[in-house]
Amino acid sequence: MAADDVSAMRESPEWLAALAAELAALPQTTLWVGFSGGLDSTVLLHALASLPQARERGLRALHVDHGSGGHSAHWARHCRAFASRLGIEAQVVRANVRDVAKHGLEGAWRRARHEAFAEALPENSLLALAQHRDDQVETLLLRLLHSAGHEGLAAMRKIRPLRSRDSTRWLWRPLLDVPRSRLREYAQMHGLDCIDDPANHDPRHARTRLRTRVLPALRDAFPDADARIAAAATRLREEADALHEVARQFIQTHRDANDASLPARELVRLPNALRREAVSRWLDELGLPRPPAATWSRIVPELIEAAPDADACLRWNGAQLRRYRDRVFALAPFDESPTFTLDWDGCAPLRLPQGLGTLHIEPAPSEPQRWQVRNREGGERLRLGGMHRSLKHLMQQAALPPWRRGRVPLLFDTRGELLAAGEMIGDGLQSWLAARQARLIYRE
Repeated sequence: MAADDVSAMRESPEWLAALAAELAALPQTTLWVGFSGGLDSTVLLHALASLPQARERGLRALHVDHGSGGHSAHWARHCRAFASRLGIEAQVVRANVRDVAKHGLEGAWRRARHEAFAEALPENSLLALAQHRDDQVETLLLRLLHSAGHEGLAAMRKIRPLRSRDSTRWLWRPLLDVPRSRLREYAQMHGLDCIDDPANHDPRHARTRLRTRVLPALRDAFPDADARIAAAATRLREEADALHEVARQFIQTHRDANDASLPARELVRLPNALRREAVSRWLDELGLPRPPAATWSRIVPELIEAAPDADACLRWNGAQLRRYRDRVFALAPFDESPTFTLDWDGCAPLRLPQGLGTLHIEPAPSEPQRWQVRNREGGERLRLGGMHRSLKHLMQQAALPPWRRGRVPLLFDTRGELLAAGEMIGDGLQSWLAARQARLIYRE
């Protein structure tokens, strides 16, 4: 680096020293910069390139090409050339922008970028993004206008996993406390060549209208508005994190180890905000989507407070909540009464259709059997303790939820005798297994 650059760095604002200190405290991972070529990401890339500890992490740039307009190819070339002048490799990936009608253009672009990040970044990577204090202020105000809760109003985290339950790839936003005016000063000091995206001035975008019309008036009336709003976001983040922790402890204490259900009597005692956070985190852990806004208000009266004998259910796209006795279950959609008939010799594991699991004998029998596995039709009886007993009553006694009863595979012999229902084993099969020191295993 040239002597004048070193001198300028010594005169640089305090945020550059804070950037170095933050980086030193982060886990040792490969460091990437999400590089659009605009002023913000150009300043971030240039600043990190001046830090030896960033280069020691294999500093690289990642440019996402949205394929929009006639500028995208030029922007990609610009980013490669700028990074090359810094002695840094720049990777360009193409975004798949879709669902614009559903999420809006800004939202669709944001989703496409993050999907491209997730596909491009290897494990043990840290992706630095250049959102700054002005972006944080805009984000909080926009989410307020969309009736966001505590998590949304806490705006952007400084560091978070790239995706839920991904512990090897992280997003880092080191400039959230830095006003954009400071970044502009840095760019002018170093004569940085930056892209000016016309979309940033398009009044069709809500963020542009907020930036160009609302915030100037707010700052004129309240000169310290940005600092106050950013401070509020920080406080909301702290409170949101506290709520997350209480919800985590609740789930850890009350979640059933076998079926992941939660007790309705404990859920109903929670304050509304904590209950919502607990249910959200629970669904996240199970890999299920959260309910739409209109469904939240129905969870307590229609599900949690439902009568213990009611078959209460709330469904939305990709998930459902169900109540059985005192437990609430979170489930993916499924067919409650699948139809199937399969022949099975018992020698090899039998994979059941429609996600019903597998059946197998351990150890496998030496002689093939002539068994049939099919769905429940009603009226079946299983011989236990020398007596034929109603399978329906046996399932009720076993506290098997109603929606699972039609999905349990039934095992029959050639005479049509019911030998087993899942791992509920009748007398005839039990004797056969005992003679071979074997067991029937059913895994859903």
